[in-house]
Order: sequence, then C-alpha cells, then structure tokens
Amino acid sequence: MWKTILRRILLMIPQVIILSVLIFLIAQAMPGDPFTGLINPNQDPAEIARMREAAGLNDPWYQQYFRWIGNALQGDFGDSFLYRMPVANLLAGRITNTLYLSALTIVLTYLIAIPLGMLAGRFQDSFLDKTVVVYNFFSFAVPIFIFALIMLFAFGYRLGWFPTGGSIDGGLSGMDAFWNRVYHLILPAITQALLGTSVTIQYLRSEIIDAKSLDFVRTARSKGVPTNKVFSRHIFRNAFLPVASQLGYEITELIAGSVVIEQIFSYPGVGKLFIDSIVQRDYAVITSLTLILGLATLIGTLISDIVMSIVDPRIRIE
Repeated sequence: MWKTILRRILLMIPQVIILSVLIFLIAQAMPGDPFTGLINPNQDPAEIARMREAAGLNDPWYQQYFRWIGNALQGDFGDSFLYRMPVANLLAGRITNTLYLSALTIVLTYLIAIPLGMLAGRFQDSFLDKTVVVYNFFSFAVPIFIFALIMLFAFGYRLGWFPTGGSIDGGLSGMDAFWNRVYHLILPAITQALLGTSVTIQYLRSEIIDAKSLDFVRTARSKGVPTNKVFSRHIFRNAFLPVASQLGYEITELIAGSVVIEQIFSYPGVGKLFIDSIVQRDYAVITSLTLILGLATLIGTLISDIVMSIVDPRIRIE
C-alpha cells in the first residue's frame, strides 16, 4: 500500500504544477492589478508606471509566474496590499480558524448523519424512516445562505444565545480562551452541519437497505443469528465503506464551502478573507488561497483513498 501511496503523491506533482499555472493565468486575466484602488488618482502617471515596473508587473507572464511559484515554495506568498502584511502571516491565523470550524462541523455532521442513516436504513418505510427522508430533502434543498441567515437571526440576534461575529473575545487565555472559541464556533458549525448531512445519510441508508438483501445476510439470519448481531457485524460494517470513502472529500468541501458561512457569521477564516480579497483585488491573497484550496482538494482525494483501503483491505488504490 505504501508504494501505491507514494505513486499517488508523485502523480500529484504535475497536477499541482498545472493547477498553479491555471491559477496564475486566471489572476493575470482579471481586470486591474494589485495597485488598483490603492493609488491616488491624482498621482503622477509616470510615478505609477515606475511603481508597476518596480513590482515586476510589466515582465512577461512566465517570468512573473516563476518568480511567484519560486517564492511560494520558500513560504513567501508576497505581501497583501489590503492588510499591509505578508500573506503567509495573514493566512496562518485565518487557516487555523477555518480548520477549527471545519473540524467541529465534520464531528457534528457525523454525529447527526450516522445515527439517522442507520435508523432509516434499518427501519425502512417506517414513520422514522419517512421523517429522516423529509429532513434529508430539506437539508439538500435549502440554500445554505438562507438557512444561515435564519439561524443567525433566530439564535444570534433574537435569542442572543450565541455571538454574531468574531472567533474569540479579547483578553482571554488558557481554558477560558478555548471555551470562548468553541462558543463562537457552535452556531456556524451547527448551521453547516445540519445542511451537510444529506449525502452521508443517503449513502448510509441506501447501503443498509441494499445490504439487507445480500446472500451472506440471509445466510446469517437462516442460521438463527440475532438481528442485532446481523446488523452490527455484517450490515453496518459493509454500509460504512462508502461513508468512509467520502471523509477526505467532505473535509475538502467543508474548507472550500466555508466561504458563505464565514461571510454571514463574520467569522475570520479563509472564506471571508477570500471574498474580501476578491472585492479589493488583493491578488497575492487570491492566488495563494486558490492554490492552497486546490492542494487541499488533491490531499482530500488521497485521504479518501487511503481510508477506503484501510477500512476494506480488499480494496487497493489503483
């Protein structure tokens, strides 16, 4: 398995190169440049031209690309024109916040989805199953920005149970800071989790229903094996395979999909930073974030394959 994983990692290298070139070219095609909106319109045009020349913006695109990717490999993503600081320092805190939010969201998602999917699959066509199916349709169909606004208004502004913005209150340290951070995470994480359970519930429910009709399950029942053991030892174990395979993808989707949640809840993560950077044309931040999210997608795919091969030894990564 380790040889296959190494082969997959090596295969990621040309994928990352192609991804970085596409990201850079798309950024180059965007209107304006990093100085747009930050230069005094009354400033001497010759001085503006000198600043652009000093920044290397007049060089051929391939020279700018190799300069950008070379610096990025050394951890230097340039400076943010909007925040007036190195992009690496800016991203460090924002990525940490997004990882906290994604981690809590994935835990809540599975805590909700796995029991509901198991119960719906086991008690097919019952009132409980129909209730879960209705909830699943709701979580799949409702736009996340509408649901997030409702949750923010109801539990943040109306009831005042949770903060309406930020990631932590100032002046705290130790365990007080930890629990205050969790307190700020609860509402956006629950909101994202409630609408992120549909795929897992549907996969698990369908797999359990299919597994109940398999030959080895009928054989176990014919031998008098108790129903609870049939489900726990045979049906549930096989039904979890597609759920496990989706783990890496779901982590990636949570990180990338945090844009809407972070914007609505004013949570200082990479999602909100990404939107603000696009609006202000902060190109160094845009290209860096896009590259990092692309890498996260590739890594998420690899994690899913690895988890799948661990859960089921019969499966090997091709």
